[in-house]
Amino acid sequence: MPINRYVLFCALAVSGLVADLYTKTLFFDRYHDIIKPSDHVDWWFNGVLGVQTSFNGGALFGMFQGQSFGLAGLSLIALIGIMVWLFWFKMAVSRWLTVALGLIAGGIVGNLYDRMGFGYVASYGEQYTYHVRDWIHFRLQGVPLCDPWPNFNIADSLLVTGAVMLFLFAIFVPDPTASKSPKSDA
Repeated sequence: MPINRYVLFCALAVSGLVADLYTKTLFFDRYHDIIKPSDHVDWWFNGVLGVQTSFNGGALFGMFQGQSFGLAGLSLIALIGIMVWLFWFKMAVSRWLTVALGLIAGGIVGNLYDRMGFGYVASYGEQYTYHVRDWIHFRLQGVPLCDPWPNFNIADSLLVTGAVMLFLFAIFVPDPTASKSPKSDA
């Protein structure tokens, strides 16, 4: 397995983590004390994309609210599973899979950072200590489920992009370990 796969995986995971934590800090420092989470959106693109700070004490679409430590545990298990799959079982030979899992790892660690309480700032209020900080507001007016879409962050974007890449990999890339059917003796 080429060493550049390790470098690629680590570069994506670390740069994704840095981008996520930097933007969370930047936008919460800039907007959270001025604009209360549900009061206002600073629109960047004509009522479609903007900044609105919010906290998510759960997972995808707010499911499993209040389960931050359980979700943190699942995140650690997923991260370990990714590392084992890529490097122990040597799946890093696929560049596509390495990129997908590098993005997912960066997203996992970005949200794990918040779930463990490291992103907490006293001015947020104690009730948000173990919540994930979301700041991207997306809305397609009149479109069901997208009016508005739940707020999200860079880590969430990395997770979704990596998951889509995994889905495409599973559908379009043949399994190299699958054996061909044996020939008939007849």
